[in-house]
Amino acid sequence: MKSIIMTKESQQQKMNTHNDVVSLKEFVFGIKEWLNYLLSKWLIIFGFGVIGGALGYYYAVTKQAVYTATTTFVLEDEKGGNGLGNLAGLASMAGVDLGSNGGGIFQGDNILELYRSRKMLQQTLLTAMDVNDQKHTLIDRYIQYNGLRRQWLDKPELLKLNFQSDSLSGDQAYFKSNRTRDSIINQIITDIARNYLSVGKPDKKLSIIKVDVRARDEVFAKAFNEALVKNVNDFYVKTKTKKSLQNVQIMQRKTDSVRAVMNGAIYTSAAVSDATPNLNPTRQVQRIVPSQRAQFSAETNKAILSSLVQNLEMSKLALMKEAPLLEVIDEPIYPLPVDKVGKIKGLIVGFAIFNILIVIALVFKKLITEFLTK
Repeated sequence: MKSIIMTKESQQQKMNTHNDVVSLKEFVFGIKEWLNYLLSKWLIIFGFGVIGGALGYYYAVTKQAVYTATTTFVLEDEKGGNGLGNLAGLASMAGVDLGSNGGGIFQGDNILELYRSRKMLQQTLLTAMDVNDQKHTLIDRYIQYNGLRRQWLDKPELLKLNFQSDSLSGDQAYFKSNRTRDSIINQIITDIARNYLSVGKPDKKLSIIKVDVRARDEVFAKAFNEALVKNVNDFYVKTKTKKSLQNVQIMQRKTDSVRAVMNGAIYTSAAVSDATPNLNPTRQVQRIVPSQRAQFSAETNKAILSSLVQNLEMSKLALMKEAPLLEVIDEPIYPLPVDKVGKIKGLIVGFAIFNILIVIALVFKKLITEFLTK
């Protein structure tokens, strides 16, 4: 009985081995069959590869180069809690407002959105640039190298647009021209925000911000990048320090006013003495009362001035504390990095892609044919 069971097990193993060999042979023969099928279609595959290579070469020749202007800068905001913050806290207890970090208008990544805002992009587009000793706005340069004026030949109202004048007029025709101009500016801003501009942090842990401007015109890419960074960073610093700067200006005006009153009182005291050189001893009131009144006013304003000067200096310290550290690390220089597909690369990539596509198409065709014939 035991021998019979062993005989059956050995037979079963032989059958499994035989099936594995048959399956492997079928797999090898299947691959060979597919290779023979594809080799029989080599002319079609090669023809499509040639077409793809030609298209890739044409794409590489006709595609315009794209230039990238890059600026990186570091941004660091001072936070509260240090010595200057303690001074501001003491001043607030005395009823003096030196400004604070509250509000957080541009905390975090908000400055990145500021770069994409319509206000900043429009201000940059209307910035003047020098080209061959001639003044042009960046929006004029954009219109020129994109050939927009050729597209506007059948639209005289667009050809008459002037992007250097921001004044408004009560004339209805001029108002319409400004409305049309604003529409064109909006279209250009949308195009730049989507296809030209890239703003972000290379590393989320760092305070370094990278601004890329990609354009087919090298001069425009560099000029737009520099103008945008300058406009946004200036606006950022101005807005961050606006409240503290207003406090400094208010304190400065008060200090100057009290100083002027004190100087006037000192002058009045001296003028009273000069006005009565040979005073009658029985008429001391003519000199003493005005003189003492002026001296009292001078002493009072002197005390007030001393406090105001102290608060003014503290306000200036608060202003320095509010001002963010914003320093450019790298800026675009000529020649700009260029992104252009090489002719040989375009030919090889086109040839390979079309070969892969035609092979996939032939395989599907054969599978569908075998399925329908079964």
